[in-house]
Amino acid sequence: MTIWTRREFLEASAAAVSAAAVTVGSRSASGEELRPAAADGFSPVALKGNVSFDELATAALSETMRGAVPKALRGSVVLWGIPFHIDRPLLLKDHPVLEQTPGLKAEWLVFQHTTDIKPLNADANGIIRPMEGEGYLGEHIADYVIVFGDGTEVREAIRRRHQIGMLQARWGENCFQAVAQYKPFPIRPIFEQHTMLATLPDDVRGGPGSTESRTVLRDRSDWNNWLWAWQNPHPEKEIASLRFEPISGAIVISAISAGKASSQPLRWQRRQKAILKLPESQNFQPDIDSNGQWKQIQIDMGQVIFVEPLTLYPNSDWEQTYNNKMPEVRDHELLVEYTAHADAKFHLWDGTKIPVSELEEHLVSGPLARVAPATRRVKIRVLEKQNGKPVPVKLHIHGESGEYLAPIDHHRIPNNSWFEDYAPEYRSHTPNDYDPRTWAGFGDHRCAYIDGETFVNLPIGTVYIEISKGCEIRPIRKTFAVTANTETIEIVIERVLPWRERGWVTADTHVHFLSPATARLEGSAEGVNIINLLASQWGELMTNVGDFDGTTTFGSKSAGGDGEWLVRVGSENRHHVLGHISLLGYKAPLIVPMCSGGADEAAMGDPVEVLLMEWAEQCRQQNGVVILPHFPNPRCEHAAVLVEELADSVEMTSWGNLYSGIDPYSLSDWYRYLNLGLFTAAVGGTDKMDGGTAVGTVRTYARIPPSREFTYESWKAAIRSGETFVTYGPLMDFAVEGKPSGSRIAMKAGGGTVDVTWQVASVTVPMSKVDLIVNGEVRESRSVRPDRDAGHFKLKVDKSSWVALLVRGHYQDQPEIIAAHSSPVMIPVEGSEFFAAADAATILDQIEGALAYVDTVGTRAEDAAYKRMRMKLTSAYRKLHNRLHQEGHYHEHSVGTDHR
Repeated sequence: MTIWTRREFLEASAAAVSAAAVTVGSRSASGEELRPAAADGFSPVALKGNVSFDELATAALSETMRGAVPKALRGSVVLWGIPFHIDRPLLLKDHPVLEQTPGLKAEWLVFQHTTDIKPLNADANGIIRPMEGEGYLGEHIADYVIVFGDGTEVREAIRRRHQIGMLQARWGENCFQAVAQYKPFPIRPIFEQHTMLATLPDDVRGGPGSTESRTVLRDRSDWNNWLWAWQNPHPEKEIASLRFEPISGAIVISAISAGKASSQPLRWQRRQKAILKLPESQNFQPDIDSNGQWKQIQIDMGQVIFVEPLTLYPNSDWEQTYNNKMPEVRDHELLVEYTAHADAKFHLWDGTKIPVSELEEHLVSGPLARVAPATRRVKIRVLEKQNGKPVPVKLHIHGESGEYLAPIDHHRIPNNSWFEDYAPEYRSHTPNDYDPRTWAGFGDHRCAYIDGETFVNLPIGTVYIEISKGCEIRPIRKTFAVTANTETIEIVIERVLPWRERGWVTADTHVHFLSPATARLEGSAEGVNIINLLASQWGELMTNVGDFDGTTTFGSKSAGGDGEWLVRVGSENRHHVLGHISLLGYKAPLIVPMCSGGADEAAMGDPVEVLLMEWAEQCRQQNGVVILPHFPNPRCEHAAVLVEELADSVEMTSWGNLYSGIDPYSLSDWYRYLNLGLFTAAVGGTDKMDGGTAVGTVRTYARIPPSREFTYESWKAAIRSGETFVTYGPLMDFAVEGKPSGSRIAMKAGGGTVDVTWQVASVTVPMSKVDLIVNGEVRESRSVRPDRDAGHFKLKVDKSSWVALLVRGHYQDQPEIIAAHSSPVMIPVEGSEFFAAADAATILDQIEGALAYVDTVGTRAEDAAYKRMRMKLTSAYRKLHNRLHQEGHYHEHSVGTDHR
C-alpha cells in the first residue's frame, strides 16, 4: 500500500495539468495556469485497480458510460480541496474486489466513485411503479467493507442517492450524503470579465445573463464522480484492506484519499469575510479562471466567493456627510468573501498558508484580518413622520470595514449592467473612474429599494445607515450600535419641502427593463410619482412589450393602487440615424414598428419605413404625449418634429452620473428652437437601463392645478401646458408677472418691464446661484443660500423673448453643475418676431441631413413609403426655409436644394 507524499502529489498534479484540460488545473483569463490548493491533511491512496480506462470503454456497461469514458477524470486531481490520484479504476460489477492497504491509518476516507446508468421500468403509459425515481433512491447497490489489521471489520451499505449517484444524474436527483466531484465555484458576470465566457467548460457555458447568478454548481457532467466521506470509528487501527461487494448494478471507483479532519470534510461553514492587505508592489488582479480561482488568494477545503477592492466610507463623520457620496477605494486592501471547512487554509500568492481557524480566533493573521460576521437578523423599519406608517425608501447599510450589508432578499453584489436583471437595487459609481471592461466595483455605492420594512443580517457592532426618498425629504445618515439583543431598528423620515402639497408631481419620463411592480417600488422609494416605463426594440430583442396594454396605469386607484405612485407603459420608438422619440400614455394599439432603419436599434436589414414625425402624429391621435428623449441626440429628424410642432417636450437626461447635472449641450440645442418661438416644455428622464442609474436621478416636476385630481391624465395635461421644471435636486417656483412657465404674455409694440419672481429650495444638492435666462443668454445672476432662497428680477423686454430660470449647485467636493432648469415663459412683442437667423440655418441643415439620409444610404422601403416620408420631410424643410426668406436672410443650400 502506498500513500503519496505531498511533494510527489504536487509533482504529479503539475504534470497532469499540462497534459489534460480538466478542472484540476485551468487557465486564467490571462492564460496563466492556476493550480488548485490542496489540503495538507489528506493524501491520495494508491489503488491497484482492476481495469484501465481503455478497457472500461469496451466493458459490459451501458452505452452511456462507455461513451463518457473519455470525459472521466484521471491523473492527479484536487476535488473539494482533497487530493486524489486516478490511475487504474476499480470496476465493481459481478464479484467482490479486494484492495490491500497495509499500513494505512486515517480518521477519514473519501471515496471518489460513481454508478452506471440504470434504466427505469415504466408501463405502456409511461407510469413507473414503484416510483423510486431515475436515481433509484435508497437502492442498496453495494457494501464497502473496511478490514482492520486485527481482523475486525466495518461494513458500510452503499445506497443510491445517499453515498453514491449515477454518472449522469437527472436534474433534482441529488445525493444526500455525497457531493458531485466539482465543488461550487464563483463566476463573475460577463460585463465584469469579458474574457470569461470563452474560458468556461462546455457544461456551464451559457449566453448573456447566464453568469448573473455568480455561482456555478457542476453536478451534471458527462462523467460525474461522487465524493463520499467515511469517518473511521477506529482511527488508531491499521486498515489492512478494503473489500468491495456488489449487490445491484455497476460501480466505478476512481480514487480514494485518506486523512484527518475535525468534522465532515465535505461540509463547509457559513459565509464569512476578511480583509487581505497586499504589498505595495502588488496590484489587485480581478480576473478569475474557469473554476473561479483568484490568483492572489485561494482556499483548499472551501471556496473564495468574491474579491473586490475595499471601500472606505467616512465613518467618523458619517452623519454629517451627504447622501450618495461615493466611498474611496483602498488600492492594496481587498474584501474577501469565503466559505470554508473549519480545517481549511488560505493559500496566498506568495505560498503563504493561513488556517481559517487561526484568523477566526485571533482576528488578524499576517496580511489577513477578520471582518465581523453578519449573523444578527434585524428588522429595519422606515416610518413617515406625518402618519407613522412604513414608507418605501432607498436604503444603504455597511459595517465597520465598509462591507455592504444587503437585505436578505436582495443581491449582496447588486448588478449594474445593461438589461441583466430586474432587482430593485442601485449601484452608483465614481464619475470618470469606471470601466466595465476592467473592473465594475471601483468606488461604487450600493443600495436597495425597500417597501418600508425589510430584514438584514447585521454584525454585532456599529453599522452605518443611509436612507433617502427623493427631493422633498431630507436624506438621513445614521449610525447604530447592534447588540446580540437588537431585533428592530426604526428610522423616521420627514417631508420638509411642501412642493407636493402645492400641486407639483414628479416623473421620470424614460425608464427601461423593469417590471411595472419593480418600477413602482423604485419610483415610490425615490419619491417619483410617475414612472414612464418604455417598451422598445434592440436589434432582435423586444422589451416590456408584454407589459403594454394601452390602458392600465399601474398603481392608480382604478387599478387598485393608492393613486400616488404610478407606472404607465409607453414606448420609445427609435432609429439609429433619424433619432429617437418617446411616446407616453397613448391608448392601444402599440405603435409599430417600434424601431426602423436597421442596426442597431432595429433588426439588421430593416428598411427606413417610418419617420419620427409619423410616430408623433400617431401618438397624438391615440391621446399620447410626445417627448424627444435624451435631447438632442441622435441629432437628426427631431429638427423636423419641432418645426412641425409635433413634440410636447424635450428631455434632459442623466444616465448614471449623479454629478454631471443638466448638459449645456442639451440646453444649447433646445434654446435654438425657443429662439424661433417654437415652444417645447422641458422634462427630465434618466433613460435608466441598469442598476447604475436610479430612477429620478434627473426628474420632471409638473404642476397640476388645485381644481384637478392627480391622475396620469392630469399629468399629461400638465406636460402639455408646459408648467414644468427639470431638476437634479433643487426645487423651484418661477413666474413672470405671476404667470408660470408654459405661459404666454403678449405685449404691445415697444414691450415693457416684467417682474420675475422665484423661490428655490434643496435638501440634496446644495445650491450656489440662480440665473435668469433670456433668449438663451444669462441676463442676470444671483448667489443664493445652499438650502433655501427667494427673490425677483426686473426685466425690460423690448422684443419677443422667452424667459426661464436656471439653478446652479454642487456638493462641496464636486464641481458646480446646472442642477435645475424651468420651462420658459414666452413673451411675444407686437411687431417683433421670434427669429434667430443663425439658429434657423443650423436647424435647416439638420432637416437637409434627414433628407439626404433617406435619399442615399438609408435602406429603401417600398417606393410609396419612401415618397411619403420624403414629402413630409420636404414640407418641414420648406416651412422653415420660407421663414428664412421672409426674414430676408441668405443661407447656403445643400446640393439638390440650391435654387439661386
